[in-house]
Amino acid sequence: MKAAMGGTFNVLHRGHLALLDRAFEVADEVLIGITSDAMASAMKAGVRPLEERRKDLEAYLRGRGGAWSVETIDRPDEHVDVRGDIQALIVSPETLATGESINRGRKSRGLMPLRLVVVPHVIAEDFLPIAARRVLAGEIDADGRLLRPLRASVGSLNPVKVSAVERVLSKLVGRVEVTAIEVRSGVPEQPRGEETRKGAMNRAAAALGGADLGIGLEAGVFETQDGLFDVQYCAIIDRRGRFSVGHGMGFRYPSEAAELVRGGMTVGAAFRELYGKGLDGRKDGAIGYLTRGALGRTELAEQAVMAAMVPRMRRELYSDL
Repeated sequence: MKAAMGGTFNVLHRGHLALLDRAFEVADEVLIGITSDAMASAMKAGVRPLEERRKDLEAYLRGRGGAWSVETIDRPDEHVDVRGDIQALIVSPETLATGESINRGRKSRGLMPLRLVVVPHVIAEDFLPIAARRVLAGEIDADGRLLRPLRASVGSLNPVKVSAVERVLSKLVGRVEVTAIEVRSGVPEQPRGEETRKGAMNRAAAALGGADLGIGLEAGVFETQDGLFDVQYCAIIDRRGRFSVGHGMGFRYPSEAAELVRGGMTVGAAFRELYGKGLDGRKDGAIGYLTRGALGRTELAEQAVMAAMVPRMRRELYSDL
């Protein structure tokens, strides 16, 4: 089978390589269309000369092997609109519409439509797709590595939450700049059940602004057959509007505290009323009191942040991101 694909290849990056490698997986021979200088300059600014772009592309193709050819194109459907020796077209999510248009044109000419093979975006370390313009702007390198710290904005001024985010992101992504912003959760002061997840998501979305990630943390109470449990949720949103959500361990409240919370009190108020003396001087709240200091609020919040980051660390396994 013969497949085709096209592009400007202004800077050969990992996204291009994913498209090319997929083409060689599905076909015995690959035709690559590279945009002419005229076509490229009409679509975008700052495009390198065709000779340079083609040289880089062909160097990679020679190194990987396989049967291939490179042809200059002056329009997106050139060659693939009329040729009968091509059976598949390799596209990205953003060029899928072009592929569908090409197939409509082929059908009108009495030709078989091409099989459209969609290759997902390759995501950079800031959770946005790798793109040549971003490489040229110095935001990322050709492999998607960030050339600046990751920027995260936390939807709370609570130092416990901010510290938890800093610790987790520093461990997972290295250089990070964390800012805090006061936002509304959009849920009651004492969230219950699904309100907890909703509050975390509301905080994350409200905090995002110009950061790479908006992060919201919300602790709530959950009624179970074993009693009233505390569970802290974390929601993380990126600039593509994609959420990842996780939560930390759940722990059960003492029966007398649970009854006060069921009656309308917040957890904090219930614990102060019942165990006020024991809480004096403690910075780790209910969990610190209940575990005799073995687990603190920051460590508890870290669990939720880490859980929400899990899909982002293995994005190739999570198609919704």
